[in-house]
Amino acid sequence: MERVNSTLLTEFILTGIPYPLRLRTFLFVFFLLIYILTQLGNLLILITVWVDPQLHTRPMYIFLGILSIIDMGISTIIVPRLIMSFTLGVKPIPFGGCVAQLYFYHFLGSTQCFLYTLMAYDRYLAICRPLHYPVLMNAKLSTLLAAGAWVAGSIHGALQAILTFHLPYCGPNQIDYFFCDIPAVLKLACADTTVNELVTFVDIGVVVATCFSLILLSYIQIIQAILRIRTADGRRRAFSTCGAHVTMVTVYYVPCAFIYLNPATNSPLNGAAALFPTSITPFLNPLIYTLRNQEVKLALKRMIGSPGTTSDV
Repeated sequence: MERVNSTLLTEFILTGIPYPLRLRTFLFVFFLLIYILTQLGNLLILITVWVDPQLHTRPMYIFLGILSIIDMGISTIIVPRLIMSFTLGVKPIPFGGCVAQLYFYHFLGSTQCFLYTLMAYDRYLAICRPLHYPVLMNAKLSTLLAAGAWVAGSIHGALQAILTFHLPYCGPNQIDYFFCDIPAVLKLACADTTVNELVTFVDIGVVVATCFSLILLSYIQIIQAILRIRTADGRRRAFSTCGAHVTMVTVYYVPCAFIYLNPATNSPLNGAAALFPTSITPFLNPLIYTLRNQEVKLALKRMIGSPGTTSDV
């Protein structure tokens, strides 16, 4: 490892996730397939939303298209470097590359949190305020809200990157994680990190808690509205509309809650849990939305020219 008393580090070494050596080839192939399928699946969703005239002007599917872009971005930032950890030899990441990875991960991750909140609010308006929905949530407003999520996410990512890398790093340079995340990087700082840890905890805690609380409140209202629907078919269609989003939010937030609320910060389980928001969730989102969302399935059939796929929604 690189140890220098007076010279700042120019690169870091990511140790990756712990694994038995006999599984090296399997894990390399597994995550390579995950990455390829993630890109193809999200690209398919993005193209479907963009091409289909019944989807690309509707707020819910504008948000879904943006979510696909975010998933492709997060996967590209994290997974290729993870795949490299299953090959022979030490492959350091430049200091600037570590800064970029941390910034873009928190930029896209926080944008995703804001986007989930907007999607929950969109479903709340569609189900609880159906007569006012076209006025309260239209394509123009949804685009502006999505732009606000991007801006807020970029500010959050910049704040975290600046706070983390304004500290001196003079050695050692081995990060015991599979990507440059704040807690793992701060352990290597040659200065007191108390203020950084406090600000990071408050900042990320506020973002996650606020978004999750708003999503929870939205779905409490949605469930109450669905239970008031008199017909079983109406309730089924309403639950089906929201089912994909609920599944996606659950898969995303449960591992994140484990990571940030688990006091055993050095536990290998934290790295395993971090695989969900960084690689598994981006892979699952296209599957969840195609398997559970009837309109997306119909749009896919229309795009490939299958007969009898006119939407009645």
